[in-house]
Amino acid sequence: MMKFWRENVYAAGFTLLLRLYLGWTWMTAGWHKLTAGFDATGFLKGAVGKPIVDKATNELVYPTFTAFLEHFALPNAKLFNIVIPLGELLIGLGLILGALTLTAAFFGMFMNFMFLFAGTVSTNPWLILLGGIVLAAGTNAGRFGFDFYLMPLLRKLLHRGGNDHHTPNVFKGTKPTAHA
Repeated sequence: MMKFWRENVYAAGFTLLLRLYLGWTWMTAGWHKLTAGFDATGFLKGAVGKPIVDKATNELVYPTFTAFLEHFALPNAKLFNIVIPLGELLIGLGLILGALTLTAAFFGMFMNFMFLFAGTVSTNPWLILLGGIVLAAGTNAGRFGFDFYLMPLLRKLLHRGGNDHHTPNVFKGTKPTAHA
């Protein structure tokens, strides 16, 4: 089944449709926040003031995340006022254009999980599910996009710029030789 998602041209077409939907959702959310003014302070205060608790024990479900929000995110709300909308916009553009598709899908899912940990359900589970399908498709998800051209260039740059002289001969397609 994974072979289908990772190699089949019809799967690439389906993930293109998913990418466009996800990308549009992320891009419009980011654009709206950038143009209409966005302040995460109220959301962060609400997430810290009323965190997710276990109803039986009344203990925090995500104590480390709540501590992160209280001690880092809230004091740096101005940073998050820029990072969140810009991140959403870039995730959307990456998915729509098919440029660094897997990176965009990963960070989209990452942001969805952060919103869930903060107590906001909204469309986050749906977006995580669709983002997971895009991730499962691997590089095939960017077949109909800039990744078709970008990924071979990145592979070539990574292999050229690496320490190729330290690579054993077995990885270069030749027989191993004894070193003196």
